[in-house]
Amino acid sequence: QVKLVESGGGSVQAGGSLRLACVASKYTSANNFIAWFRQAPGKAREGVAALYTGGGSTYYADSVKGRFTISQDNTDKTVYLQMNSLRPEDTAMYYCAANKLKNYARPFTSEYQYWGQGTQVSVSS
Repeated sequence: QVKLVESGGGSVQAGGSLRLACVASKYTSANNFIAWFRQAPGKAREGVAALYTGGGSTYYADSVKGRFTISQDNTDKTVYLQMNSLRPEDTAMYYCAANKLKNYARPFTSEYQYWGQGTQVSVSS
């Protein structure tokens, strides 16, 4: 069993930055995805960024392209989400997920084996 713990959330003004971290209790599967999802109140959960550990390819939702960056520190078993130029619509609970179980061509569908508990991001205008 792998435990994922997110941190780094908080409250910022529009235009500000935050860096989220997701620490895994042990290494997750190689050649698979690690991803960040978010869910705002009353809205469906959506994928925002994913990283394929087999080659380092990254994927982003259109709404965050150019503003968010996903990266991984293999030594620390940590995945980061650098969020710049934050907007009020980025306000949500952010979750990290690891080990996609199916639909490997679609990293933002939610069939992941492991999920963290989430960290709240609030952006004010």
